[in-house]
Amino acid sequence: MTPSDAGAAGSTPDARPQDVRPVVEMTGISIEFPGVKALDGVDLRLLPGEVHALMGENGAGKSTLIKALTGVYGIDSGEILVDGEPHRFSGPGEAQAAGIATVYQEVNLCENLTVAENIMLGNEPRRFGAIDWPRTRRRAAEHLATMGLDVDPASSLGSHSIAVQQLVAISRAMVVDAKVLILDEPTSSLDADEVARLFDVVRRLRDQGVAILFVSHFIEQVFDLSDRMTVLRNGARVGEYRTAELSRTELVSRMIGRSMEVLEDLEVRTEHTVDTAQGAPFVQAVGLGRRGSVQAFDLDVHEGEVVGLAGLLGSGRTEVARLLAGADRADTGTLSVKGTLTRLRTPRAAIERKIAFSSEDRKGEGVVGDLTVRENIVLGLQAERGWLRPLPGRQVDEIVHRYIEALNIRPANPDALLRNLSGGNQQKVLLARWLATAPELFILDEPTRGIDVGAKAEIQRLVSDLAGRGMAVLFISAELEEVVRLSHRIAVMRDRRKVAELTNTDTVGVDDVVELIASGGDR
Repeated sequence: MTPSDAGAAGSTPDARPQDVRPVVEMTGISIEFPGVKALDGVDLRLLPGEVHALMGENGAGKSTLIKALTGVYGIDSGEILVDGEPHRFSGPGEAQAAGIATVYQEVNLCENLTVAENIMLGNEPRRFGAIDWPRTRRRAAEHLATMGLDVDPASSLGSHSIAVQQLVAISRAMVVDAKVLILDEPTSSLDADEVARLFDVVRRLRDQGVAILFVSHFIEQVFDLSDRMTVLRNGARVGEYRTAELSRTELVSRMIGRSMEVLEDLEVRTEHTVDTAQGAPFVQAVGLGRRGSVQAFDLDVHEGEVVGLAGLLGSGRTEVARLLAGADRADTGTLSVKGTLTRLRTPRAAIERKIAFSSEDRKGEGVVGDLTVRENIVLGLQAERGWLRPLPGRQVDEIVHRYIEALNIRPANPDALLRNLSGGNQQKVLLARWLATAPELFILDEPTRGIDVGAKAEIQRLVSDLAGRGMAVLFISAELEEVVRLSHRIAVMRDRRKVAELTNTDTVGVDDVVELIASGGDR
């Protein structure tokens, strides 16, 4: 579908003059990986002086489209025009030479160098063949000033916050007079004030005529910043829209391609109740702690109960999870599983006691990108069984099919390499791996971080369903609304110690949890 067909897909008419030529125009872009149709005839146009949001669920094709534009991936079919001229980039360097710069979520700079050295890297002014450092620092200062940034060019980049490093990365991108700036999840690690500062810089660049492609899972930020958006779903374009003429509800409906019931599910708290007075908890920690990691704490989780861990980054939430999962060894206190004192010296010992731990570090400690979906799903079960006793093929097929269907993993191809799946679908595969081991306690550390609203709703519903069927769940999330929505009880962490615990009722809200975090448990 071409931009002129946009109305047929529900797009609104273009509010800009028709003679404004796109800086970038991608038409009919298709890319296929083994077992995965990543992009199917996708169109995208970027106009000068606009912020254009690229929206879609995990797996919709956003990252693939960006990589097609910047030369990381070759395209199977379609055309890319830059300033009206056709291009086939063979790498990011060629794309940058054509005026297309990218700033990724994880800042790719050198913290041991100065701000000026990072901004001008590869573009330093030279005198008699050597780098002219005074001119280099002056040029860097000029670029910073152009974007309204008051940062000392001679300061070490590593001495600045992630937010400032993001701004330096943008400054570096603009050194080559970029016509197009791609921002891929730039706000995922920033607080509200840092986001506002970043947006000021982006608006300044927009007003200077730069075309900006903005990718974010934060819907409110998209509506605050963007002028126009393109929505992708399942590797195809749904349509192009003026942001001001599309409601949040309409946007999400187009992204997920389902009724609004999935969004309404996000507002429903876990309904069933748990009588913790009856019977011993599945797991009970008394004075459990680890020097230099987390202070001694008491915590228990009953069958059928979701206990949420709330706290700021670095508060000790993950450290608690790792002690309960055997990933770290406690040096104080006791741990009981089903009323029996237990020492968990390794994660395998925890698995043997039906405790599964899904780490927040999905890539580093979870999925294996070079293995298939099938191999990743049965990895935990095979490890529990022992590598000398391979699982029967028929049993593997049955398990893999069951969880691909139950968790709506897309593409539904067990032989697809995991690295070719979106972040949300990789997360589902990781959950499937641990569910296949039939755990009785499931420890979930940030299971919905960095995934879209549809996948988030599915995972939240899964957590509630697992507890409803009798599984004990320890749930960790930086999103306090999520913790309040899903938990029966909430343990509050601050400065690597447990400071409070409250039973969740209809009267408990996010503000109550925030107050406990801020006060350190004194209310």
